[in-house]
Parts: sequence; C-alpha cells; structure tokens
Amino acid sequence: MRSSGSVVAIIPARAGSKGIPGKNLRTVGGRSLVRRAVDAARAAEAIDAVVVSTDGDAIAAAAADAGATVVRRPTELAGDEASSESALLHALDVLGTDGTAPDVVVFLQATSPFVDPADLDRAVDRVRSGAADVVFAATPSHAFLWRAAADGSAVAVNHDAATRPRRQDREPEYRETGAFTVFRADAFRQHRHRFHGRVEFVVVDPALAVDVDDLADLAHADALAARAHADALAARAHAVTVAAH
Repeated sequence: MRSSGSVVAIIPARAGSKGIPGKNLRTVGGRSLVRRAVDAARAAEAIDAVVVSTDGDAIAAAAADAGATVVRRPTELAGDEASSESALLHALDVLGTDGTAPDVVVFLQATSPFVDPADLDRAVDRVRSGAADVVFAATPSHAFLWRAAADGSAVAVNHDAATRPRRQDREPEYRETGAFTVFRADAFRQHRHRFHGRVEFVVVDPALAVDVDDLADLAHADALAARAHADALAARAHAVTVAAH
C-alpha cells in the first residue's frame, strides 16, 4: 500500500485555439469549459486542490472565480506546438517553488465537459494504492478501423477484413477519451510523459465521452447538457408529485 500524499488536478487551458476562438471560455449548459473542468475536479473527494495553467487573462479570471489556483504559463509553452506535458511540467515546477508540489497529478482536459467526479476518484484510488502507475479515461469501441496505404488502398487495422464477426461476438477495444489521466508526479518528472509503468483505464460513459474540438462538437455537448438538465427537472417534478400523493 502506497502512502496517499496530496492530489492536485492540473487543467491546461491556453488562450489560443484555431478550431474555436476562445474555446476554453465557450459555454456548455451555461458554464464555460474551464469552469466545468474546475467544478468536476473540486467535486471529486480525492482531489485536494485544482490548478489551471493558462496564458490568458480571461481564463485566469474564470478559473479563479471557479475556485482554482492559477499558474501563469509563459508564451513559449502556450503555442500550437506546445505539448500538454510541457504545461504540466511547468505547473509542477511552480508548485514545487511554492512548496505545494503534489504526490499525485490529475491531468484534466478542459475540452471534455462531462467528467464524472466519481470516475476521477476511482482513477486516483488506483494510483494512490499502488495498483497502477497511470490511469486514464476510456470508452468501449467495437469499430472496424482502416488506414490508407501509400497507394491509396484501404488496409484493415484491428481486424481481419475477410472475417466479419457480429458486434456481440467481438471483444471490445477501448478508445482513449483524453478527459483525464492520473499519475504520480515523481514518475512523470522522470519519464517526462504521461504513460509509463503499469497503465490502466477507467471506463467512462460513452454517451458523454465528448471532446470539444470544433463548433459541431460544442453544439452537440450543449444539446447533451440541455437534455440532462431537462431530465433532471422532470425527475425532480416526478419526485415532488409522488411525495404529494
């Protein structure tokens, strides 16, 4: 059994975005993407603190208003070519200077608007216990994948093209959603990459495994949030009616 130590969620949220200008401040269900990420992390029982790494003043203000600590990311780590790893390492360096370096890191993606805090808790528990070094969010997939060869022909990737088993007869594969990845800070510093050691995944709801990359994704996420809100209101009204009788 590993010692628990502190757990900090780090949310990289840069100001620039080519697909959707100001993407991290766009709203889903009335809350900005960065706000939804902070809210999910703060609602997780296993997470002690939430940090947003950003180069943008408006994002910094929104993050602070949501209850997160802000780490100002330098310009050279906020461009299109900058990796998420570079932002995480910078944030850990800043936290180390402040004396608040965590034992476990929850890398949370702001563009995944439907993160369940219970899933975060499950992932953190696996890492804190020593059962896994890395745990990430994934959703089942039965898709037949293909790639284009150099001559333009199609090549089967994850199946035998001559055999077409029924969906129910295929073992599912799992698609990484990107929503979150949990790992120990010291191992991440050593490997400088989020996937190392024993890697596991937490299966998340496929209906909510949305990654907002373009306007169509944003509209889809907003519709899902509106539907979830309507369902919650209907359930509340039903409960009141039943109680009245």
